[in-house]
Amino acid sequence: MGYPTKVQRIQRRASEQWYVNFPAALAQAMEFAKGEVVEWVVQDRTTLTLRRTEAHKAKRAEHGAKKKR
Repeated sequence: MGYPTKVQRIQRRASEQWYVNFPAALAQAMEFAKGEVVEWVVQDRTTLTLRRTEAHKAKRAEHGAKKKR
């Protein structure tokens, strides 16, 4: 299932910013945490992948171990 999303651009005098938001349902399904750092990987001109870092995977495993106590 896909989630159609518009790309937004904020243009200022000296700079511009681009935004891509995704639905809360998707963020919850991925169990994202506030402030989590992810990285974008360009696969080709039609595919952009959002990937968690290895550091995050280790942190999640540690958090899960604490939670089970």
